[in-house]
Amino acid sequence: MTHELRELYQEVILDHGKRPRNLREIEGARHKADGYNPLCGDRATIYLTLEGDVVKDASFVGKGCSISTASASMMTEAIKGKTRAEAEALFERFHALVTGEAPAVGAPALGKLEVFSGVSEFPVRVKCASLPWHTLKAAL
Repeated sequence: MTHELRELYQEVILDHGKRPRNLREIEGARHKADGYNPLCGDRATIYLTLEGDVVKDASFVGKGCSISTASASMMTEAIKGKTRAEAEALFERFHALVTGEAPAVGAPALGKLEVFSGVSEFPVRVKCASLPWHTLKAAL
């Protein structure tokens, strides 16, 4: 990864960490899950509104480091409008990215979520980036 690309990725993560999108509770959400990382204290509650099998709205509340917050922010943006199966496929693809595994054949493109590619170089940060995603899976 080039130095310029790494800096851009850091800027995107810092932006979402400081100004998270979808940071709110969805009143009456029928799909909700709590996630907690006891190693660092990160907490996230994911709220989903599904219409049929499609994620109509997604949000989160919690507190954590900028990587965890940015991950939750970008995840909630990415899954809106996706079916349950598409959101789960995105989870699998994201998990492969942050753990340094090769993506499965036919895995969905991550788009903006590629900014988390450098996390795999820091094993202690993998849990920070993946906490919101594991919580999403529980909420689904």
